[in-house]
Amino acid sequence: MALDELWERGCQFLGTQYAILGGAMTWVSERNLVSALSNAGAFGVIACGSMDPELLDAEIAATAEMTAKPFGVNLITMHPELEQLIDVCIARNVQHIILAGGFPGASAIKQSKSGGAKVLCFAPTLGLAKRLIKQGVDAIVIEGAEAGGHIGPVSTSVLAQEVLPHIDEVPVFIAGGIGRGEAIVSYLEMGASGCQLGTLFVCAKESVAHEKFKKAFIRASARDAVPTVQLDTRFPVIPVRALQNNATKDFLSIQRDVIAAVRCGEMEHDAAQLEIEHYWAGALRRAVIDGDVESGSLMAGQSVGMVKEIKPVVDIVEHLVAEALKTFSERQRNRIL
Repeated sequence: MALDELWERGCQFLGTQYAILGGAMTWVSERNLVSALSNAGAFGVIACGSMDPELLDAEIAATAEMTAKPFGVNLITMHPELEQLIDVCIARNVQHIILAGGFPGASAIKQSKSGGAKVLCFAPTLGLAKRLIKQGVDAIVIEGAEAGGHIGPVSTSVLAQEVLPHIDEVPVFIAGGIGRGEAIVSYLEMGASGCQLGTLFVCAKESVAHEKFKKAFIRASARDAVPTVQLDTRFPVIPVRALQNNATKDFLSIQRDVIAAVRCGEMEHDAAQLEIEHYWAGALRRAVIDGDVESGSLMAGQSVGMVKEIKPVVDIVEHLVAEALKTFSERQRNRIL
């Protein structure tokens, strides 16, 4: 069996040379990085984030001008204009829609598929993966806690062991903490159809991330990318993995202050919860676009320790593939011996 056969299902599903998806990173995964990934033989994914339908339409059109290869669009299920965003994707003939940020409604899946798009969804557990498949999704992504941005509690390796042996109806892609070709091969041999990587592409030459943002990644080690801390279970915080800076320290102070205000009756619980949740509003843009790496959010996965330099996307992709090929060939040779 050749490596091409090992990830053939993923490549056919995506329509790509390599079954490597670019993680959808808000403010980073836009036309320049997405088109570069697709042109390099991987699969670029636009991060819609908080874009309105008009902005998304323009972004898809601009990306299509820069690549003739397949690319997808990541939509947040909680977006108030989700239905209109799906309509934009369908009108622009986007063939792959990734529904993220929460469990998607059956209507969103049906709308996407009715328009001719293939639907990918994130599943944090085996049970949810099976439920999504019953609802008609075309592929599953399982993402471990090593990933950057909003994360769940379980590691990539454990999720892969829990899910891969039990799902064969649809392709399954693995994400979270992947930074080398050896890891890609390991997950493919476990039954994955491909892998998704985000952090490794932040410092690509084509990435629009600010120079200071990229330098922070290059300087960082894996242990610098840590999840945000929740101080009180009455005020839940969805963990976000990011590089520690002044913003992460201030977030703890904000939680302490509002919790104390509630305890002494100066603030209502709902208002306090809202203030905690709004702390990070705009923080990612400040870091990625404006270069404010002290008070902005430096969302990064633990694979950030493997980001050492700025180089073109095609070089990053080809290096990953070369590592994967070398590892696969060596394992095949050892099996024969």
